[in-house]
Amino acid sequence: MLEVLLVDDDEEFTNVACQIIEFLGHQVSIAANLKEATEWLQQQKFDHVFLDFMLPDGSGLHLIDYISKNDLTPFVTMITGHPAVKGMLAGLCGPKIDYIVKPLQREDLENALNRKPKSARKVSATSPKRYFGCLVGESEQMQELYTMIERVAKTSANVMLMGESGVGKEVVARAIHHATNSEEPIVATNCGALSKELIGSELFGHEKGAFTGAVARKQGVFEQAGNGTLFLDEVTEMPLDMQPNLLRVLESKRVVPVGGTREIAVNCRVVSATNRSVEELAEGNVLREDIYFRLAVFPIDIPALRERRSDIPLLAQAFLEELNNENASAFVFQPEQLEKLKQHDWPGNVRELRHAIHRAVIMSDPTQTTIELPKTFLSPFSSVSKKTNSLTAGQTIDDVERELIQITLAKVDGNKTLAAEMLGISTKTLYNRLHAYGEVFDS
Repeated sequence: MLEVLLVDDDEEFTNVACQIIEFLGHQVSIAANLKEATEWLQQQKFDHVFLDFMLPDGSGLHLIDYISKNDLTPFVTMITGHPAVKGMLAGLCGPKIDYIVKPLQREDLENALNRKPKSARKVSATSPKRYFGCLVGESEQMQELYTMIERVAKTSANVMLMGESGVGKEVVARAIHHATNSEEPIVATNCGALSKELIGSELFGHEKGAFTGAVARKQGVFEQAGNGTLFLDEVTEMPLDMQPNLLRVLESKRVVPVGGTREIAVNCRVVSATNRSVEELAEGNVLREDIYFRLAVFPIDIPALRERRSDIPLLAQAFLEELNNENASAFVFQPEQLEKLKQHDWPGNVRELRHAIHRAVIMSDPTQTTIELPKTFLSPFSSVSKKTNSLTAGQTIDDVERELIQITLAKVDGNKTLAAEMLGISTKTLYNRLHAYGEVFDS
């Protein structure tokens, strides 16, 4: 029989969890906040602590810090009902710390109580270096990125991360947070995944009874982040009519929960992210100008994977190492396989590369050590060219012709002879059209 401490402020959840833990034959004590949990730990020795990540008087990480400083020895299983926190908890887990995500099943609690401590992740001598604990790459572009992270981490400036989908914007946000050496949490939310009706509650919180279903007070992500970091992913997908509320928080450092009247001071750094280009931000009417200048005090453009091909083998090795540890396998790459990976464009960037390697691990013979790469890396997204320019109703023929010439010239790096050949016209005709459009060109 184990002595178990359950630390959670959700009364309905604790009632159900207690019944399950007692049914499994263990003794359980309950704490609704950090203060009560600390008092329990001072009075009694526990074998296992189930710990909610977000508590009324602070983060569950503070209790882990207390356990560590006082040389206590329970296993800790962290609990979160927020999927955005899952990735962060996975990175925090050590030999005596695990995590589970609500809603829980009986098997989740049973497995946690029966689980032996995890062995530390194996790191071989050839493992790629991880900058700030999470970034891999030695290319010139990544070295510049590391320098920017180091410099902005010394300030409290808000950061906007820009780059194509899949380049790893959330990983860079965590690197910035890690570089600050803050003990406060990083809290992440996806603005594009929230409905217009719920985004105010998610960002700023709500009071009990503020709307139908608001059965208890809820902290918004600004308040949850405390003095740490708030990561707003896909910030440009936030409805325009909600952006003035965000601007007010950024300017005043205060939030008013939905249905509330009292202002709450907040002091987190905001790291936002978008996969839209600067031109799209300027022309697309997706982000207010005043919001942009508040969020992008320090903008960082994250390079696409095809722009730093020398990092592809390092990333592939890092992903394979993680998957080997997860699956107790021992796959290795052959030099020609790494070269094959390096030659692909990876339109889905780092996310697509990891997906391809994960797929290869699944398809490879577990009794062998050499991994089998798929014959092709083409996906539904890479097999269809992505059009950055398209025709719209109302364009004149001259507009379309001019756009076609500009696209062709850009494709051949301004070589007018080659562009004319591709367009099926003479070089003289091309020069005449450029004169007519008033384009500046080299003679």
